[in-house]
Amino acid sequence: MGWWQLDADTLARSRFVVSEFTETVAGLASLTRGSAAHPGERAWLATHLSPYRLLLEREPVTAQLVRAAFSATWIADFLTPTPPAEGEVPFADEVARVRATPTETVWADVARATGGPLPGELRRTDLAARAADLLEWVWLETVAPYWAQRRHILEADIVARTRQLSLGGWAAAMDDLRPEMRWLGAGRLRINSHAYPPRDISGAQLLFVPVTPGRGWVSWDEPHRYALVYPCSGVLAEHGRPPAPAALGRLLGPARAEILVLLESPKSTTQLVALTGLGLGSVGRHLQILLDAHLVIRRRAGRSVLYSRLPAADHLIAAQDSIS
Repeated sequence: MGWWQLDADTLARSRFVVSEFTETVAGLASLTRGSAAHPGERAWLATHLSPYRLLLEREPVTAQLVRAAFSATWIADFLTPTPPAEGEVPFADEVARVRATPTETVWADVARATGGPLPGELRRTDLAARAADLLEWVWLETVAPYWAQRRHILEADIVARTRQLSLGGWAAAMDDLRPEMRWLGAGRLRINSHAYPPRDISGAQLLFVPVTPGRGWVSWDEPHRYALVYPCSGVLAEHGRPPAPAALGRLLGPARAEILVLLESPKSTTQLVALTGLGLGSVGRHLQILLDAHLVIRRRAGRSVLYSRLPAADHLIAAQDSIS
């Protein structure tokens, strides 16, 4: 299996980062796969998959590049640069890094992703520019229109992970980031089940980068910075979520009960307005009552204020659910 050796300094310097560019690469991976990990992603694909495929039909070289660069087990490294240590930067700055990738590096990265020699049709000098153009299209057409909502979801996930870390330590925070990831103890973090040699990243900075599509990856800028990209616990849209227990609705009122159920994962006021259809003032009043009753807590995440349930609310919902 592949695992990383970490020291206390690496853990102390680790941080969560939101990245427009990483979200775009994750979106491109979903479009390339053509399959969804959750209902929200399925709705997004239903809107954007056909235009994406039409684009590739008009650009056969780009289509072949994408198929080669996104294999079942690896993404070509030049498409997944590690986010900067200083935090979130504009998409344009990151895609410029891809566009400036030397041709020889692109060839080597694509060959590694395919697991064999570079296909002869891709031995061209314009691959980095083609990849950058495609990423710009994915960002402008399929990610940017939803970015405000996605940012809230990603920041909510970060708040939840930070709370999980404070309650259960690194084992609790890391074990469910990705299906095969496990904290093994003694400073060892299993990344996947592949037979890769161990990698000592002691002293480096470790970044955790959530994305809304259902696939993650790892990247590094050796020896200073490593990143773990993981699917966040929220989804793009909460299709099919269970309704609030009827008994809870009778106790708190239907709207307040719905908000409390939705706060199983942290959410902003804006998200709650979108999900419930209530006005901003109504959501604010319900949240204030829930805060006064010590059923929810409020925390700041970046530029957002996020609300999440406290254990008392979990017990209340479970009790009322058993009555309904």
